[in-house]
Amino acid sequence: MQNQFQFPTEEVTLPSQGLLYPEDSPLSSGKIEMKYMTAKEEDILTNTNYIQDGSVIDRILKSLIVTKVDFNDILIGDKNAILVAARILGYGKDYEVEYNGTRHTIDLSKLNNRELDESLYEKGKNEFKYTLPKSNIELTFKLLTNGDEIKIEEDLKGLKKISKNSSAELTTRLKHTITAVNGDSDVSTINNFVDNYFLAVDSRAFRKHVADLQPDIDLTFYPEDGPEGGVAIPIGITFFWPDV
Repeated sequence: MQNQFQFPTEEVTLPSQGLLYPEDSPLSSGKIEMKYMTAKEEDILTNTNYIQDGSVIDRILKSLIVTKVDFNDILIGDKNAILVAARILGYGKDYEVEYNGTRHTIDLSKLNNRELDESLYEKGKNEFKYTLPKSNIELTFKLLTNGDEIKIEEDLKGLKKISKNSSAELTTRLKHTITAVNGDSDVSTINNFVDNYFLAVDSRAFRKHVADLQPDIDLTFYPEDGPEGGVAIPIGITFFWPDV
């Protein structure tokens, strides 16, 4: 008997426009197909083990993505856009948040991807160069993927086991972002540079440069009593659990 039920799907435009993925990757099209949330996904959302181990969001997104891709290859900014799309497909576009004691309803469908300057990207290549303004050292770096974020979390957990007071998130993130220092891609060279020679003024300039390059969805809203530059949309427990 032929299956009489068909999953409705939607095509989501990725903030990166697919520019940073290899040409043989389905993600290079700049779009990804997702299905609407079903009771199966609600089971995932309410699984206490997934919530406690922090895997619930990744599991729900993997379940909703129809396009055959390696989830760990997805850039963080693209993942953010997929997250918003998943919320819309699951519980609708209206998201209530509180700011300065006032409730606001944000229309998630009106959020836009950041505008890209395509001249800054070499199609099919996630690799960039930046010369530090103070030390004149040239860094080669990449934009982080979901897989990179998992490795960063694993490294931070390992450091916490060694020292409970460890607070090395910034340097750990830099070590995973930088792929070469003055052309030297040896891991020990990169780690030594970040730990001992990365001037604070250069680190700040580099992090701003990376943030400016990062394709992403603009998660900002503009309450009347808010600052001119808007307010970051809080992604809290009610984002996927609106009845909480």
